[in-house]
Amino acid sequence: MHYLITGGAGFIGSNYVERLLRRGEQVTIYDNLSRRGAERNLAWLRDTFGAQSFAFIHGDVRDAALLTASVRRSDVVVHLASQVAVTTSVQRPREDFEVNVQGTFNVLEAARLSEQRPIVLFASTNKVYGGMDSLIITEQETRYAYRDYPHGIPESFPLDFHSPYGCSKGSGDQYVRDYSRVYNLPTVVFRQSCIYGPRQFGIEDQGWVAWFIIAAVLGRAITIYGDGKQVRDVLFVSDLLNAYDAAIAHIDRAAGQIYNVGGGPERQLSVWAEFRPLLESLIGHPIPVTYAGWRTGDQRIYVSDIRKAARFLGWQPQVSVHEGITRLYRWVVENRHLFE
Repeated sequence: MHYLITGGAGFIGSNYVERLLRRGEQVTIYDNLSRRGAERNLAWLRDTFGAQSFAFIHGDVRDAALLTASVRRSDVVVHLASQVAVTTSVQRPREDFEVNVQGTFNVLEAARLSEQRPIVLFASTNKVYGGMDSLIITEQETRYAYRDYPHGIPESFPLDFHSPYGCSKGSGDQYVRDYSRVYNLPTVVFRQSCIYGPRQFGIEDQGWVAWFIIAAVLGRAITIYGDGKQVRDVLFVSDLLNAYDAAIAHIDRAAGQIYNVGGGPERQLSVWAEFRPLLESLIGHPIPVTYAGWRTGDQRIYVSDIRKAARFLGWQPQVSVHEGITRLYRWVVENRHLFE
């Protein structure tokens, strides 16, 4: 099959391109190379597989004409290109809207106008659920916990877009779902939670697992916003790609569906109270940090209920928290020249 990956030189995209090329698929990367690390990921793919092993289009998802022409021969479109930071969305809301809403609309229109009627996978986010202020949260020694959601947050939880980023990704999320209902386009939404792994050039505002590891290895300052006990369910990138593959393989039942895809209750981790000892055991010395106030919209806890994906796609995460963080740590150490 022919895959077109928007944002294909990014963290998730480059990992998926590697997988697809290794199994002999045709791949087109569509990327404007604006994200930190994108040019390095593209160079790595060319060095690993050869410059002729995939097509590359230096394009922006806001360019509807180029995108429509690029999608024309694709069997699968994986839409990963987006503005990804809440802080950036607050600072530049128009750009956030144009990339995340208009860009996603352009992808859907390109797919609708294509004779191929491609499968469209969309990377949404748990931020569509907002601050979830109505939930009762309990505080434990090293983490926060839900009182009433032991399996995590299900797809049926009310949407409450919070921040320009939440609004823009949520709008794209609903457009993707509706294009399946209205135009019978085989689309699938993945509400993703805290994906991490190699090829991730994390920064303070986005990609916190990678950022803490990079900062610790390079001796850079780390700031913990809040008390460090806030919880996320973390998912290693290869497990996310398994979910993409499962949706494509079962598109007859996945089309028009929304799946929460994260580590689930078994892979939840508090961002510093529990992450710190794991990282210090890998690096071999204490890691100094400073603390600052809570950031606007920061959830005390978010954990995905992943039972729907398990039930309908036969998907389950395979990589444990310890294994995944160890693998990412070793990649950063082996490639520290990329960050210096």
